[in-house]
Amino acid sequence: MQSYWMRIDGDKAAIEIRELERTAPGAQQIEIRVRAAALNRGEFILSHGLHKPGAAKAIGMEAAGEVVACGESVKNFKIGDRVMGRCSGAFAEYALMDQREAMPMSNNLSWEQAAALPLTAMVVFDMVVIQGHLRAGEWVLIPGVTSGVGVTALAMAKALGAKVIGTSGSQAKLDRLQSEGLDLGLCTRKPDFYEAVMSATEGKGVNLVINTVGGSMFAECIRVMAFEGRLATVGYVDNVLNADIDIQALHTKRLTLFGVSNKLRTPEQRSEAVPAFKEQILPLINEGKIKPIIERVFPFQDLIAAKEMMDTNQHLGKIVLNGF
Repeated sequence: MQSYWMRIDGDKAAIEIRELERTAPGAQQIEIRVRAAALNRGEFILSHGLHKPGAAKAIGMEAAGEVVACGESVKNFKIGDRVMGRCSGAFAEYALMDQREAMPMSNNLSWEQAAALPLTAMVVFDMVVIQGHLRAGEWVLIPGVTSGVGVTALAMAKALGAKVIGTSGSQAKLDRLQSEGLDLGLCTRKPDFYEAVMSATEGKGVNLVINTVGGSMFAECIRVMAFEGRLATVGYVDNVLNADIDIQALHTKRLTLFGVSNKLRTPEQRSEAVPAFKEQILPLINEGKIKPIIERVFPFQDLIAAKEMMDTNQHLGKIVLNGF
């Protein structure tokens, strides 16, 4: 089978296609025939620490496809089932998926839509529900709302009854998100949104911040938080890894700051929220209340072109590969 790998040489990365033998699934795994897989920016950012210098790794982190083989301990899936889920090495003709990460695919989803959901939606679920404790009527701020994580966070927050403010450097992209329920779009790439956010929230601030940008936005995010507000840090595409923190605001406003990353989590820890996701969010997806936004679908052979579109910020939402 064909599989994409990324080889790291210092601060440079080379992507190549390798011809590999298929691996039989382990006891808790299913093997899927990949029909579509989505790109995720964090996987390609070397400073995120997902790749060791001098090493090569199969890439791709979420996919949708048909089950073609099951491990001996798999009970909830059978050959022929349509599934979606997080998995390693998703940019390949076949991939192995832990049965605890696999989810049944709704008939109203295309392969491409299903592939665009699992990793991003699970990350957003962690931020919005598990750690963010979002309630209906609360305000959410998403710096970088037009990213894959950003648009998924917008969709999930709106489905849960929240109001959403988002920032982006593209007014055209913000205009497109109005039809997706964005309550206020602020066209800026700078940490200069305090006045607009406080005006929109009648001086109270936002209850949950989802910072997809990084350290350059951190101090301003603290400024706009409401009493007992929560702040999720999910990435640092600006590559700013340090920021000032207002200790007085943290103290007096009883703020909660948390990170969202799977880098150091065990497979058991990564999968522990999947049952709650299936119960609380999967029905909203199946009902069409949460839908992925896909900018473009590229054929399997064009991963490099797809990555270039992502690197140059030409997209809104997700970029997907198909034709495996």
